[in-house]
Amino acid sequence: MENPKYKRVLLKISGEALAGEASRGLDFNVIGEVCDVVKRCVQLGVQVGIVVGGGNFWRGLKDGGDRMVRVRADHMGMLATAINALAVADVLEQKGVEVRVQTAIEMRSVAEPYIRSKAIRHLEKGRVVIFGCGTGNPFFSTDTAAVLRAAEIDADVILLAKNIDGVYSADPRKVPDAVKYESITYSDVLAQRLQVMDSTATSLSMDNKIPVLLFALKDPENILRAIMGEKIGTIVQG
Repeated sequence: MENPKYKRVLLKISGEALAGEASRGLDFNVIGEVCDVVKRCVQLGVQVGIVVGGGNFWRGLKDGGDRMVRVRADHMGMLATAINALAVADVLEQKGVEVRVQTAIEMRSVAEPYIRSKAIRHLEKGRVVIFGCGTGNPFFSTDTAAVLRAAEIDADVILLAKNIDGVYSADPRKVPDAVKYESITYSDVLAQRLQVMDSTATSLSMDNKIPVLLFALKDPENILRAIMGEKIGTIVQG
């Protein structure tokens, strides 16, 4: 097998993707398939950090709406990501992969607090590091947390695994003739208001020159294909 194109990656998995077809809760068949591929990546010598979303349990702004203070709703969303992080960690451990969960909100009885130097040391030792609780701050999405962690650990690329297979000129579910891009610049994403990541996350990745590769998690093998440098999804850079 060829050598991986990327040596250290930050994989962002949405909560909805972990829920599978149900869109709520956890689908352990889906999680198991994802973890199988992550294990193979680790066996190839790739250092893998993972940021998980929490939308399969709670989406702060959407679910809280005008019925809750935004800050508290976002805090609840952070806790939802911790549930997902622990679930993914457990499945990885069952498959013989060493893993550490680090959270931006301290919960020492179940996870390590996020410390950059410790995270990098774990990665260098071949452990998967799962980052929970977003950035630890309200008003910031887990996409922004993924870019922040990627910048902090010097990741080569952000792998954005979502329920869509790339970046389109419009929502392909609403516009049948929407064009899929193989590559696009950060500036064009922002100018066209394309739904790759929120504007804060996109600007942060642009400022730190971290490429973002968006692809569908429906086939978990896409994670390995992306790491090996195959042309899948859409690359956002430059």
